[in-house]
Amino acid sequence: MPRASPDSTHAGFSAPGPSEGMRQVQDPARRRLHHRLRFLLALVAAYALIMTFAGCADRLLLHPSTDPIPVPGAIRERLTNPAGPALEVLTARTRAARGGEPEAFVLSFCGNAERAEWSVQRVAENWSRHPVEVWAVNYPGFGNSDGPARLSSIPATSLQAYDELRRRAKGRPIFLSGLSLGTTAALHVAANRPVAGLVLHNPPPMRTLILRRYGWWNLWLVAGPIALQVPRELDSLPNASRCTVPAVFVLAGRD
Repeated sequence: MPRASPDSTHAGFSAPGPSEGMRQVQDPARRRLHHRLRFLLALVAAYALIMTFAGCADRLLLHPSTDPIPVPGAIRERLTNPAGPALEVLTARTRAARGGEPEAFVLSFCGNAERAEWSVQRVAENWSRHPVEVWAVNYPGFGNSDGPARLSSIPATSLQAYDELRRRAKGRPIFLSGLSLGTTAALHVAANRPVAGLVLHNPPPMRTLILRRYGWWNLWLVAGPIALQVPRELDSLPNASRCTVPAVFVLAGRD
């Protein structure tokens, strides 16, 4: 009888070949490589989101218009600034101040789709029993103010309007009024300049508002970068903590 060869003794079993051993050694290295690639892809995706949505805060929160709006009884002025855009300001005196000089001033900051042409009339009517002069500011990109409409331009231009008004007020009290987005400008001014008081209509904490209202449907991947684009000077919560003057808050169900 022929003898069985040593190779045929365990015909159904074979030792792992060299390629299988190398595969087992390489698997952990491949897994580490895949983890690194996923991490890099996540970084690239995050960067792409930030770059794609850069400037979205301006488009989301600002709704500028430049069409002419006549305002009977109001005076238009342009405040020039060598370091920034020229601002359009509309001024009007209340009925109580039309017979003489105003005893105080109200600096009004508009909402995100409002114009100074509307604001000056509304605020003058609200203060009609007091002898005051109202100054309403058109942000850059609104009305006849220079420059593009950007959130980043609001802090400096709001201080520019206040400083010019203070120069003309000659020691008389200055109150601030703000509607919605305008409350962020008013609080920024009040945190950095002396004022007599504030009237704030629907003051929103901008970053928190963006995250809560727009974050849930995109898992905050879009809302997060947009919220970070809001200038820290317009963050109402820290600005409010620095204000020590009396304030009136007017809250409405719809804004």
